Amino acid sequence: TITINGFSSNEGKASVAIYRVSDDFPGAKSQYKGKVVLIENKKATVSFENLPKASYAVAVFHDKNKNGVLDKNMLGIPLEKYGFSNNAREMFSAPSFESAAVNLDKNKSIAIFVK
Repeated sequence: TITINGFSSNEGKASVAIYRVSDDFPGAKSQYKGKVVLIENKKATVSFENLPKASYAVAVFHDKNKNGVLDKNMLGIPLEKYGFSNNAREMFSAPSFESAAVNLDKNKSIAIFVK
């Protein structure tokens, strides 16, 4: 179960993707599993069931305009809030899989803050 906080409004949806080490993290079309969920009270919660024991990284973004992509400006800087598992964040790029990896060996809940 993933709880996401930090949304500025309830408009739009939260796009959540989980990745395995073999996937192109955080590539838009290469996730292992993904879900799009409603934002309520400026937070969202999503669960993924029956995942094999492994390490996973999670990427989430606030799809405020519901166009299905993380909007960016002409320099490639995101215009919508986003976040990663472990709240991993790099200054000028996405974090590595390793810095965002969460070891899933039993049912687990994590929290992600988008900014």
